[in-house]
Amino acid sequence: MPPVVSLPDASSGSDADDALAGESFATANGIDICYQSLGDPGAPVILLIMGLGMQLVAWPDAFCLRLVEQGFRVIRFDNRDTGRSTRIVWRQRPRLLLAIARGLLRLPVTAPYLLADMADDAAGLLTALQVPRAHLVGVSLGGMVAQCLAARHPQQVLSLSSIMSATGNWRVALGKPAALRQLLSRPAKPDCLRSQADHLLRVFSVIGSPGFPADAAELRRQVERGLRRTHYPRGQVHQLLAVIAAGDRRRELATIRVPTLVVHGADDPLLPPSAGRETARLIPGARLQIIEGMGHDLAPGVQALLLDAIVAHCRSAAGG
Repeated sequence: MPPVVSLPDASSGSDADDALAGESFATANGIDICYQSLGDPGAPVILLIMGLGMQLVAWPDAFCLRLVEQGFRVIRFDNRDTGRSTRIVWRQRPRLLLAIARGLLRLPVTAPYLLADMADDAAGLLTALQVPRAHLVGVSLGGMVAQCLAARHPQQVLSLSSIMSATGNWRVALGKPAALRQLLSRPAKPDCLRSQADHLLRVFSVIGSPGFPADAAELRRQVERGLRRTHYPRGQVHQLLAVIAAGDRRRELATIRVPTLVVHGADDPLLPPSAGRETARLIPGARLQIIEGMGHDLAPGVQALLLDAIVAHCRSAAGG
């Protein structure tokens, strides 16, 4: 595999624009899912599953195109309650702090849906697109969804890459208080795009990768691109409730039998590296890669390392 040393902005050229154009919808698991398919329809599929409240465009364009260049078909999509996929109507008023407290005490938590439902969405999307089996790549909450999918629908999974994610065991997954406070905070002006962007940039400044600086102007451009596409903060609350209500999933992870790569940042303030180590320890045969200087984001330098690791893992899982 040729080395990857940098990831230029894929949106700057007309060829990249053409390759990334177009979004489609599929009905799966009773909801409409917005997705984008990149690359040769006959190539091995990598299904990218994004994290808490994040849209398909949060997967960097250049990262996706590099995977395509490596011979994969890339499918990225909006989870339920994000982007342009179905928004779930829940008549109850979310009580997030109470849910967190109950979760820490291992008490039942009410949520509009569970991680298992989100995994069924992803499985249904693969079925709707007539993809018999795919390599799963999930970050943060997306890693949890990918774990559930690998455990519950192994016949649809070629391999699993679980990145900056966790098992649902709070004892090893509690982040730093400052990171948790920033994640749960709100913009000063919730209806103002600039205020929304400023808020997200503050979040990234706290949870980002200290060893891999991001370009501030480019990060703002990416954040504002997502906000202009759509903005639904209640969906983020619903998804967080789904994580809490799912509880401790360690027994489920121990049933996973697909080739698994676990990647975690040594400097992740939101989900500490102990969460990644436990994930790798529980999944039989899983390989663990701890990246020094990586936090809880997809900084350009992190993307380059992830690209190498994911491509090598997928090829190994396929016997290539």
